[in-house]
Amino acid sequence: MTEKSGATDRGSSAIEAERVVERMTFSGPARWVIILFTLFAIAIAVNQLFNLRIGGYSLLEGMYLYVLAGLFLSLTFVTFRAWGPPSSLVPWYDWLLAVATILITGFFVVTAGDSLDGGWEYAAPPKAVWASIALYVLILEGTRRAGGLVLFSIVFVFSLYPTFAEHVPDPLNGFTQPFTDVIPYFMISSEASFGIPMRAFGNLVIGFILFGAVLQFTGGGRFFNNLAMALVGGYRGGAAKVSIFASGFMGSMSGSVISNVLTTGAVSIPAMKKTGFSARYAAATEACASTGGVLMPPIMGATAFVIASWLSRPYVEIMLAAAIPSLLYFFGLFVQIDAYSARRGLKGLPKVDRPAILQTLRQGWLYIAVFALLIFLMVVFRWEKTAPFYAVTLLLLVNQFNKKDRVSWQGFLNIIVSVGRTLSELVAVLLGIGMIVGAFQATGLTGPLANELVHMAGNSLPMLLIMGAVTSFIFGMGMTVTACYIFLAVVLAPALVQAGLNELAVHLFILYWGMVSFITPPVALGAFAAASMAGANAFRTGFEAMKLGGVIYVIPFFFVLNPALIGQGPPMQVAIVLVCALIGVWFLSAALQGYVSFVGPLNSSSFSTLMRLTLFFAGLLVAAPIGGILGLGHAALTFVGLAIALPPLVVAWHAGQMPRGVQ
Repeated sequence: MTEKSGATDRGSSAIEAERVVERMTFSGPARWVIILFTLFAIAIAVNQLFNLRIGGYSLLEGMYLYVLAGLFLSLTFVTFRAWGPPSSLVPWYDWLLAVATILITGFFVVTAGDSLDGGWEYAAPPKAVWASIALYVLILEGTRRAGGLVLFSIVFVFSLYPTFAEHVPDPLNGFTQPFTDVIPYFMISSEASFGIPMRAFGNLVIGFILFGAVLQFTGGGRFFNNLAMALVGGYRGGAAKVSIFASGFMGSMSGSVISNVLTTGAVSIPAMKKTGFSARYAAATEACASTGGVLMPPIMGATAFVIASWLSRPYVEIMLAAAIPSLLYFFGLFVQIDAYSARRGLKGLPKVDRPAILQTLRQGWLYIAVFALLIFLMVVFRWEKTAPFYAVTLLLLVNQFNKKDRVSWQGFLNIIVSVGRTLSELVAVLLGIGMIVGAFQATGLTGPLANELVHMAGNSLPMLLIMGAVTSFIFGMGMTVTACYIFLAVVLAPALVQAGLNELAVHLFILYWGMVSFITPPVALGAFAAASMAGANAFRTGFEAMKLGGVIYVIPFFFVLNPALIGQGPPMQVAIVLVCALIGVWFLSAALQGYVSFVGPLNSSSFSTLMRLTLFFAGLLVAAPIGGILGLGHAALTFVGLAIALPPLVVAWHAGQMPRGVQ
């Protein structure tokens, strides 16, 4: 990826992308196993999702999921070492585990019909019991390698929970079952390892992961970076604003915060430092932008697809619901960066470093067309399962007529290896956390636990939401976002829905608060990764990211209390609360930075702290899409907030009229 679209002598985006991916790929037998297994899995998925019935036969859903699990779980042992970083040198025992995985899942594929007819999830024959135990052990090891020790420990404890549930005190007391009954239930039923998470993977995730990888590899990353540079690079703080747009687009393609930071940060962080941003602020900006990218439609990472399957709703509904919160988050980020830049007198990128907008659009029209096709197929035809495959086909076909960005055969194989590694990691995690879902289903605890949580909160909705936010944050620190979501969708979501909240808003609330840990110390993985690239202090970067991305802490409370902020309501109501939220976010961002964009500074007054606190409080009142506070309705509360904001705005305007040296 290059900073200038005109710098074609440095090589095309396809060549650059191939070099990046090549450093992540394997060599030798491991490479070809990954390629063959991944291509076979994609072919099986295409046959299943398009109902092609190649050979005159279509797989049962259970058989289809067992095939995918066998292929990608076996690749987990090929791509992840038992200890240490990934290596292309695969030990003999990992090859043995990979072969064992294929054989055991093959047994379940062959016996899927008998299992369905005989109700094996409740009364498995001895051979199925032993096969289930063997697969259980393999899944645990795969989860440990792909998800880490924390996730492994949680999965391991909860997988055994049904065997001692009656000895656990309330509210976790449940029905106890023998180990030899529990494990077959996990492996055979459609309520555990091969339940909703794996169904989401088989029906939705594969296609979108493939689409994102191909889009990025064929030059999409460079195009969106150049587009952002052409649109906003010339304004004050342009390098940071470019980072917001570029990382947002890239995160929507990759679905991963860390990979987004490592990819776009290599370009954006040096550019920000070069134009006057401190290393800490540059790293915090990249971390916040990359976190928001995963929450931005149309591709939002694997968790959004799991939400769609969990709620039995079309993915397009999840995508549209996430649009307004994503807009508010990026708007807050943009306003804060503008305020920071104005306060410090930072300039935009020189014209020579910015590509021309028309030239950029002319070179990258294909990527816009592909996104348009994807959205059109999902929204108009509701082809959510197949739309990404159409988009990938169009992208690869047209790419071959583009000499500059044409994907080579070796590059195509590299991207297949990269996709295979991503999917193998995801499958290992999904199979593991599926057992957590199964444990609660097996013990019959889900309903009673929701009642207990509501009771513990004293039937107080605010307390229940705070409990939910804190729980999501804590689990988000030790688990992947998808794992955190699934666990809380079982444990917490029913209690929030039972309290009268909108179901879709509740699940997005959990998703957002699970993402908060990427920019919040003590973990702050996104901020720490960006800090290492910028040469900044990790914890100071984390706290800067908390301040910069502060809107993410309040937005979930807003939309869960008023679903109009996720588009759930009459158009006029949605428009009104959106406008109020944008104004409120503007006030909040100005208060955090001490500068009101387009008005003036707040830190020039002897009462600056009081003015900032006043504006922050006013922002909350205006942005909050609810009434009932102090007996006031939403409209009255908004006017009160605007009135409270008036003094700080007047102070900022007056300071903005003064010469810069006098402020």
